[in-house]
Amino acid sequence: MKNKSVFLYALAILLSISSGFWNPIKAQETKPIINASLVGTVIDADTKEPIEGATIQLEAVTHSVKTDRQGKFQFVTGQKLPFTATISYVGYESQIFVFKTSPAVVELKPKSNGLDEVVVVGYGTQKKKDVVGSVAKVSGQALEDIQSSGVDQLLQGQASGVLVSANSSVPGTGIFLRVRGSTSINASNNPLYVVDGVFINNTSLQTIGTGGQETSPLADINPSDIESIEILKDASATAIYGARGANGVVIITTKRGKAGKNNIGFSLSKSYSNAPKKWKTLTAEQEAILQNETWINDGKDFSKRPFRPVSDGGKGNPEDLTTYDRIGLIFQTAESENVDLSLSGGNEKTQYYLGGSFANQEAIVKPDWFKRYNIKINLDNKITEKVKVGTSTSLVRTIRNMSANGNVPNGTVNGALYTPSYYPIFTSDGNYNRPVFFENPLATINESNFKAEGSRVISNVYGSYSILKNLIFKTSWSIDFNENYENNYYNSKMFLGQPNGEATSATSRLTSLINEQTLSYLTTINDNNQLSLVIGNTLQKESHDLTSVTGIGFPSDEFTKIASSATQYGTSRSTASALVSFFGKGTYIYADKYILDASIRADGSSRFGKENRWAYFPSIGGAWRISQESFLADIQWLSDLKLKASYGITGNQNGINDFSSRGLWSGGYNYLNASGIFPSQLANPNLKWETTSQFNAGFEIGFIKNNFNIEFNYYDKYTKDLLLSNPISSKLGFSSQLSNVGEMSNKGFEFAFNGKLVDKANFKWNTNLNISRNINLIEKLNSTILLNRTILKEGNPLYSFYAHKQIGVNPENGEVLFEDLNNDGLATDADLQIIGNAWPKFTGGFNNDFFLWDKLDIKSLFYFSVGNKMWNNTRYRMGHGGSRNDAFAMLEEQLNRWQKPGDITDVPRMTASGNNASIIPSRFMEDGSYLRLRNVSLGYHFKGKVLERAHIKNLRLYLAATNLLTFTKYSGVDPEVNTTGADQNQIGYDQAIAPQPRTFQLGVNLTL
Repeated sequence: MKNKSVFLYALAILLSISSGFWNPIKAQETKPIINASLVGTVIDADTKEPIEGATIQLEAVTHSVKTDRQGKFQFVTGQKLPFTATISYVGYESQIFVFKTSPAVVELKPKSNGLDEVVVVGYGTQKKKDVVGSVAKVSGQALEDIQSSGVDQLLQGQASGVLVSANSSVPGTGIFLRVRGSTSINASNNPLYVVDGVFINNTSLQTIGTGGQETSPLADINPSDIESIEILKDASATAIYGARGANGVVIITTKRGKAGKNNIGFSLSKSYSNAPKKWKTLTAEQEAILQNETWINDGKDFSKRPFRPVSDGGKGNPEDLTTYDRIGLIFQTAESENVDLSLSGGNEKTQYYLGGSFANQEAIVKPDWFKRYNIKINLDNKITEKVKVGTSTSLVRTIRNMSANGNVPNGTVNGALYTPSYYPIFTSDGNYNRPVFFENPLATINESNFKAEGSRVISNVYGSYSILKNLIFKTSWSIDFNENYENNYYNSKMFLGQPNGEATSATSRLTSLINEQTLSYLTTINDNNQLSLVIGNTLQKESHDLTSVTGIGFPSDEFTKIASSATQYGTSRSTASALVSFFGKGTYIYADKYILDASIRADGSSRFGKENRWAYFPSIGGAWRISQESFLADIQWLSDLKLKASYGITGNQNGINDFSSRGLWSGGYNYLNASGIFPSQLANPNLKWETTSQFNAGFEIGFIKNNFNIEFNYYDKYTKDLLLSNPISSKLGFSSQLSNVGEMSNKGFEFAFNGKLVDKANFKWNTNLNISRNINLIEKLNSTILLNRTILKEGNPLYSFYAHKQIGVNPENGEVLFEDLNNDGLATDADLQIIGNAWPKFTGGFNNDFFLWDKLDIKSLFYFSVGNKMWNNTRYRMGHGGSRNDAFAMLEEQLNRWQKPGDITDVPRMTASGNNASIIPSRFMEDGSYLRLRNVSLGYHFKGKVLERAHIKNLRLYLAATNLLTFTKYSGVDPEVNTTGADQNQIGYDQAIAPQPRTFQLGVNLTL
């Protein structure tokens, strides 16, 4: 009988499976049948991945069953269908499900209450409800459809308090990123980036300049490998990183395998990019007319005007000239490809993630492109119940085709933009026609031979031992090895290659070695007291080596290696630094409503003298979850209400030389054939850390089962002992000395709203909005520093613009009118004034995700910047009357110039002399506010029996657009671009930089 029962059960299972497979029955049409066994699968409603350990409790049955690693379960019963059961699992909403067919698939929704969501903080994780500091989390899914070569640019608009601006359209170059403002003038303002526990280098290794735009080390990270990004903003969150935390911390966590979930992931995308806006210059005839007008206005002989008949010795009549379009020659429809393949999974003891990717991205301005090859290995192994080991390793290879695409006279954009349109592109004998100041853009495109090849290893190996149940010791060894090899050859057809070619080869290598130990303890006492402690130490050594060789004079352009050159010279240098740290952190939670968090870190750096080598960075913070109090228990719509405040101190030493406090002598001071040395740096044994203190206060509110959340933070940051080059008396043999002089403040607020506006079965709408405001001020500075059109001056913000304030144009004579500050009737340097700054008054992002019928998703992200000023130096060079004579092309606005008495305009008359030509007016500073549709995507999830038979868990096809629309009053091609590199403390300066590309992307995501 027993064997017979088993046979009947098995037969019933096979019949139920086959009937469900070949002829699925709609739930409402199913009639009760006798079933000896109930089988099914429990999966995640969002990811469609199986859930292991879910509990199935049948109605009126005492025992329950749990799902296995594949999410499957079997319930032996002799009852009739339908069955009613309760399915539950930690972190998911429990569901009462009526089984009308067997087998059946049950989808569990993750709990809408985000309080138990885990966020990564310094040296550990915390539940969101227990976080005292200001931490923003961005999931990897939020970034997956955005086209970008760098992780940092992906953060634009995703988190409050984070200002992100792309400097250039060239893929793989630096991004301007600030967390709660800038804290330094001379030292670095970039945040600390931590990838799987490794402090990674964010300093460009590029040695051959391309015009201010440097390569970005963050472009080495594959965005597809990212699980989440946490941005730590206040001192309570960052002080545990001590000297590294003054500018915020960006923690990048990559994907890891999960027990029982073996997946094969594949994604493929193809993109096309173009320039959404290009410069509009005058025709050859228009430029010639204006040049003649300048000649005449300056009182010169009309008969000798430059554009007159060739028979009279002129350049030709304006109406007879040909217009040559150089701008159209340099732009292209750029193509990009991305391919990702990953394997992940494991069992209870071993979990793995293996990823491989290839990215190929062209620039919209020829001839630049960027390629990246990535291999990612994450492995965790539980050797025993107490011992666990693992690794997180990234192997990266990058190849760049580079050119002088930035703001340099020999650059592609400069040659195309600034060359007057009446200059022929080729000479009569077919050679490149080159004006006085600029390179022929076709020469930079066709003749460039500049490659940069990078190799990088980011690896962490760890081991942990559970000394007691709640006491864990962990040790880790990390390396960030980054090498960049550049090989550049300017041939004889290029200006920089005259007369017989010039080549440079350079190898730059940066190695960072880190060893860390931590001891962590977590305990709960009497259910009301929770205590977590962590102590540890860090040892870090960093070395930087550079070797560069240049060769001049080659037999022909067929020889490009330096060994073939007539003259050769080279240089090499090496530097190193070390950092020793000890830290501790404790968090105490009482009754799940009172939270106290404190940390301290001691850092010792080799960059400072013995007396100031060590610095201490403490923090303390607290939170009160008022919603847990009994007097709010009856307010049903209030899910959570938390008040929080913190104060702490962090430090900064990044961006200064490794031996900044020491007196240095350098070689190379030679005489005839004898070598010599010379003093190159004056010692300052009193040099010490920059320190930033920060106060943060805010609140978090959750409504209606936390479907709606609001977070508000106010912060006040104050930096002392700025590391600056201080002018000193030249009698010491030096004009400056690195010293601690100056103070700076940043104050502001952050607002974030997240909500599930609609949560229906066939329609879901999730939205989030973030707005930030930062006020920067140089509190103390012993000298004034000028940089391009910006000024650093006490009592004013960083990135302040400095010029003569134009108040109009005299309608009688066309002379520009300036504000005369000293009332002397002259426009002199005494009348220069600060006319605005590049800091936005507000920045933020607005994100909306729509899900329809569980198959269609529509996502959009808007980014906005309000109140920031831009200095349009491109417009100054091409719209400043006749001051540039025939060296620069002109923009269309020059047609609005003053021409006769009575004309009302802000563009003065054409002249190459006087104030109109010599004084730089404020009219070239513009409002750089903009609203940009940063990304929009449309995705479709394929479902059905065909996919199930092919064992496909997820198949999504999507179409996305990046930088699709931009709304701005700025007259330049892009209000976001920046001429200087990412590490330089200047933004809002636009000079011959191409716009951010508009990109259309088609892709597919597949999970097996």
